[in-house]
Amino acid sequence: MLISLAVMILLLMTKTPVSLALGITGVLGLSLLKGFGHATHVLGSTPFSQVSSYSLTIVPMFILMGMFAVRAKIAEHVFAIANRFVSKAPGGLGVATIMACAGFSAVSGSSIGTAATMSKLSVAEMRANGYPASLATALVAVAGTLGAMIPPSTFLVLYAIMANVSVSQMLAAGILPGLLSAAAYIGYIMLVGSKKIGKSTDKDDLEVAVGQAYRQAVEAARGPRTPVTTLERVEESESQTNDDNKRAENLPWRGLVRIGLLFAIVLGGMYSGVFTSTESAAMGALVALVMLILENRHQGLRSILWHFKGALQDTGSTTAMVFLIIVGSALLSAFFISAKVPDAITASVSAIGLPPMLTMALLLVCLIPLGMVLESLSILVISVPILLPIALEFGLDPIWLGIIIVKLIEIGMVTPPVGINCFVVAGSTGVRTETVFKGVLPFFTVDLLVTALLFLVPSITLFLPSLVNNA
Repeated sequence: MLISLAVMILLLMTKTPVSLALGITGVLGLSLLKGFGHATHVLGSTPFSQVSSYSLTIVPMFILMGMFAVRAKIAEHVFAIANRFVSKAPGGLGVATIMACAGFSAVSGSSIGTAATMSKLSVAEMRANGYPASLATALVAVAGTLGAMIPPSTFLVLYAIMANVSVSQMLAAGILPGLLSAAAYIGYIMLVGSKKIGKSTDKDDLEVAVGQAYRQAVEAARGPRTPVTTLERVEESESQTNDDNKRAENLPWRGLVRIGLLFAIVLGGMYSGVFTSTESAAMGALVALVMLILENRHQGLRSILWHFKGALQDTGSTTAMVFLIIVGSALLSAFFISAKVPDAITASVSAIGLPPMLTMALLLVCLIPLGMVLESLSILVISVPILLPIALEFGLDPIWLGIIIVKLIEIGMVTPPVGINCFVVAGSTGVRTETVFKGVLPFFTVDLLVTALLFLVPSITLFLPSLVNNA
């Protein structure tokens, strides 16, 4: 076990693809434990058996729906609407960003996709309105993690398949924790974060300020401008007032309608019994394709085909990555089971004599440092085979466990040095990665408090799944 883990860490440190690192570790462990012949037998049968499951077809369908939704400009529309109605509140632009992230997560199912899309839409506008670079970028990175929790979430679907629980119940379980997380971020930005607006010592902001000062000095050297008359000021004010009155009428309400429609088709169809979970994902992808066509119809057939092709390519690459990680994790899980690692951990923690909930808390906390060095999906596929048997031994609900694991994975998405969302936002905005990580620290505390609440009050997570079960 120690040799295999050392090899896995070495492979990850040398930037070996995660799927290969997991698979090589599993095959090596099986070879050391039961011989090379047994390892090759598992290697020959496991990849097909893991990915040939019909239930996994829901994964590419949800990914495809999200890709179509991105190219239908739903995120832009939701952000514009949210910004119009909350912009005057304390930290209003930040609140609008969080609301848009939550809304877009409801149709994209991707944290990385949400962070990448929203960083291009909102970070520049927030910085122009006095938000420090660290706060603006961290806000998008953290709010982007809502895509891992709010259904349709790929993480929740994969956990449901791995844990052999109902996909529909698992997706229902993510609604309240996702909304609670969004409310916590909004509360922070309104109560605390708004005090930081207009006050910054970030290097990125200082560079922008120096550039602006230089441009102002150049303009001043060119001589005075023609003064603006009082009449011109009045006309400009009246024009602005008219624009404000018309703005609500001209808002892209179709984006909000489309989100509601997709949410109703996917979750409503699933919970009403009209569709199975896989069929609802396929219908959602089909409707999202229609939305893409309607949004881009004025740009011509060539534009529609270009967006369609791009969505298929993005879906193919993302799906391939997910399935390769599933195969690699299956090989590693086969080694864990053969080595009786879950049994050994269960026996060890039981021998300590601590209460089950405290023991589970200590094991779950270990996912935080794990998130500092591993990719998020890898944490899911590594931790579930170990933690799930222990939770079942203690009589804990597997759906509740899945939400806690995914919430801790969300924290790992913004935790240095491998916080993938922070790198995505930094790459999309040109802000230094260390600046993004600096702004994430206060949100880390907020997330820990939300996680503690979900852990101590399981009814928050299990309320909606219980209704689905009764239905």
